[in-house]
Amino acid sequence: MKIYADNKESHFAKEVFEVVNDGLVIGKVIILKNITDFQQLNDAKTTFIATISHELKTPLSSIKMSLKLLEDNRVGTINHEQKQLLQNIEDDAQRLLLITGELLDVAQVETGKINLNFGSTHPKNVVNYALQAIRSLAEQKHVGINVVCPETLPNVMADLDKSTWVLINLLSNAIKYSPIKSTINLVVKKHGGNTIEFSVKDHGQGIDAKYLSRIFERYFKVPGADPEKTGTGLGLAIAKDFIEAQGGTIGVESETGDGSRFFFSLIINNT
Repeated sequence: MKIYADNKESHFAKEVFEVVNDGLVIGKVIILKNITDFQQLNDAKTTFIATISHELKTPLSSIKMSLKLLEDNRVGTINHEQKQLLQNIEDDAQRLLLITGELLDVAQVETGKINLNFGSTHPKNVVNYALQAIRSLAEQKHVGINVVCPETLPNVMADLDKSTWVLINLLSNAIKYSPIKSTINLVVKKHGGNTIEFSVKDHGQGIDAKYLSRIFERYFKVPGADPEKTGTGLGLAIAKDFIEAQGGTIGVESETGDGSRFFFSLIINNT
């Protein structure tokens, strides 16, 4: 909580304790702990991350453009070994771009400045854009995607770009953790009275039950997981913030050896 006094903003953590006498609650004690210094450090960290991430994106994009030019035969021919080196550089540059993009999203979330562009859209639009984005990744691993998304579903009121980003993230993770030549199930259906649920089910190794409650925490990585697959540990945390900012929910179901099912809901447009 914030308190303004003497032209100064202070931040406090609040704890509430009940006062009990003979089994009856007769009052409450509220303790405020001044965390202003910690809040200022956190704000400085968020600003630093946003600034550095933004500054990194421009040179990384320039590197990728230069690599494309080097791969053009009109610039000059390269041998197989040089081509492989260029591919490695391009892969690393793309990985860094993804990381900086995620860091920018984290900074946006932490400052509470998530810019949402709400509009009415059919769930099929979210699905189609996401499938187009991950098609190459799925083909490389020979992973099929079984899609169930009826045309009869109602529209949702959502930010199309951010909702698609979330679905791309879930599909990308499912592909990475799926065995070669396996199938992922993408199901979109009406859930409850006023929401549409998007779910992604893979047939990978699954997640131990003791880690499920932490899977959407920032920087959390399942112990023992392949570092090449876990990434930064930011994607699911950002996905959670994006969905909840739209009034939806996100969750996971998983059993070791039986894969995982990640799902999120968006609100139906009733207007």
